[in-house]
Amino acid sequence: MLLRRQLMLASGLLAMPAIARAQGAFPNRPLRLVVPFAAGGGTDVLARILANGMTERLGQQIVVENRTGAGGNIAMEYVVRAPADGYTLLMGTNGAVAVNRHLYKNLSFDPLKDLDPVSLAFRITHLLAVNANLPVKNVQELIALAKAKPGELTFGSGGTGSMIHLAGELFKLRTGIDIVHVPYRGGGPAMNDLAAGTISMMFDSVPSAEPQIRGGRVKALAVCGQVRHPLLPEVPTMAEAGVANYDASSTGGIFAPKGTPPEIVARLNKAVADCVNDAGFKQQLFKAGGDAEASTPEGLMKMSVAESAVWEQVVAEAKITAN
Repeated sequence: MLLRRQLMLASGLLAMPAIARAQGAFPNRPLRLVVPFAAGGGTDVLARILANGMTERLGQQIVVENRTGAGGNIAMEYVVRAPADGYTLLMGTNGAVAVNRHLYKNLSFDPLKDLDPVSLAFRITHLLAVNANLPVKNVQELIALAKAKPGELTFGSGGTGSMIHLAGELFKLRTGIDIVHVPYRGGGPAMNDLAAGTISMMFDSVPSAEPQIRGGRVKALAVCGQVRHPLLPEVPTMAEAGVANYDASSTGGIFAPKGTPPEIVARLNKAVADCVNDAGFKQQLFKAGGDAEASTPEGLMKMSVAESAVWEQVVAEAKITAN
């Protein structure tokens, strides 16, 4: 019995340095953060700020790699198929992770099942804006006008299936109004037409729409998140404006391939949290259009599952398909 205990103790002592080395080894080489959208776009800019912040805290370079196409599916599949060692990560937006599984019927993977959540990183708040000459002063007047003129009011978006398109479809669903979607090839052209009066309204990000609002070319009626935004503190939330159960923010979170060791996920999660808790980082992200926000891995998964259920209903009701 004594000999057995001595052998077990010896083997344990011998194993401990190896385990410690393995745990302390990550990361020992550069990491990749795969972004589903083109370089220079909003998500890419925010991802690069996050990559720089995490690089400082992990002590290894995080290289941003843009893999565009299929609404984010190409990037997601690339990360899904990557080794589950923490060195290949996804900058996953809720549009890609929570929505695409309903938009694309032939996906060879399921983002919610084949990716491990690490942490939420940022949120982009949207708002409802109308043309300055539209005869409404608040959301309730807009709803009344839309009900008086079914099918006559229009809302623009940056493309079918985009988050600002889905924000409009959710608004239709929650208010029971009939407004017509007009897709554009990007949010910029849609906002230009909103200012010109070609379309009636638009759901756009607060940072993008704020200059047009301040210039008096469009009117902001409500923000689409659960709290008011510091750029436009005078603009009420949808709940305050009388539309219940409405939230249509864009989010970005870090995801890893399924099966990534928990200790590596925890190390990455801490790096994101440390970034978000840094005032300088938060200010840099804010200037680029994002509100820094971290979460636990479990919190990000819970949020993704809940959003997936909401957008599944919206996609079905609006009969939106991407293939």
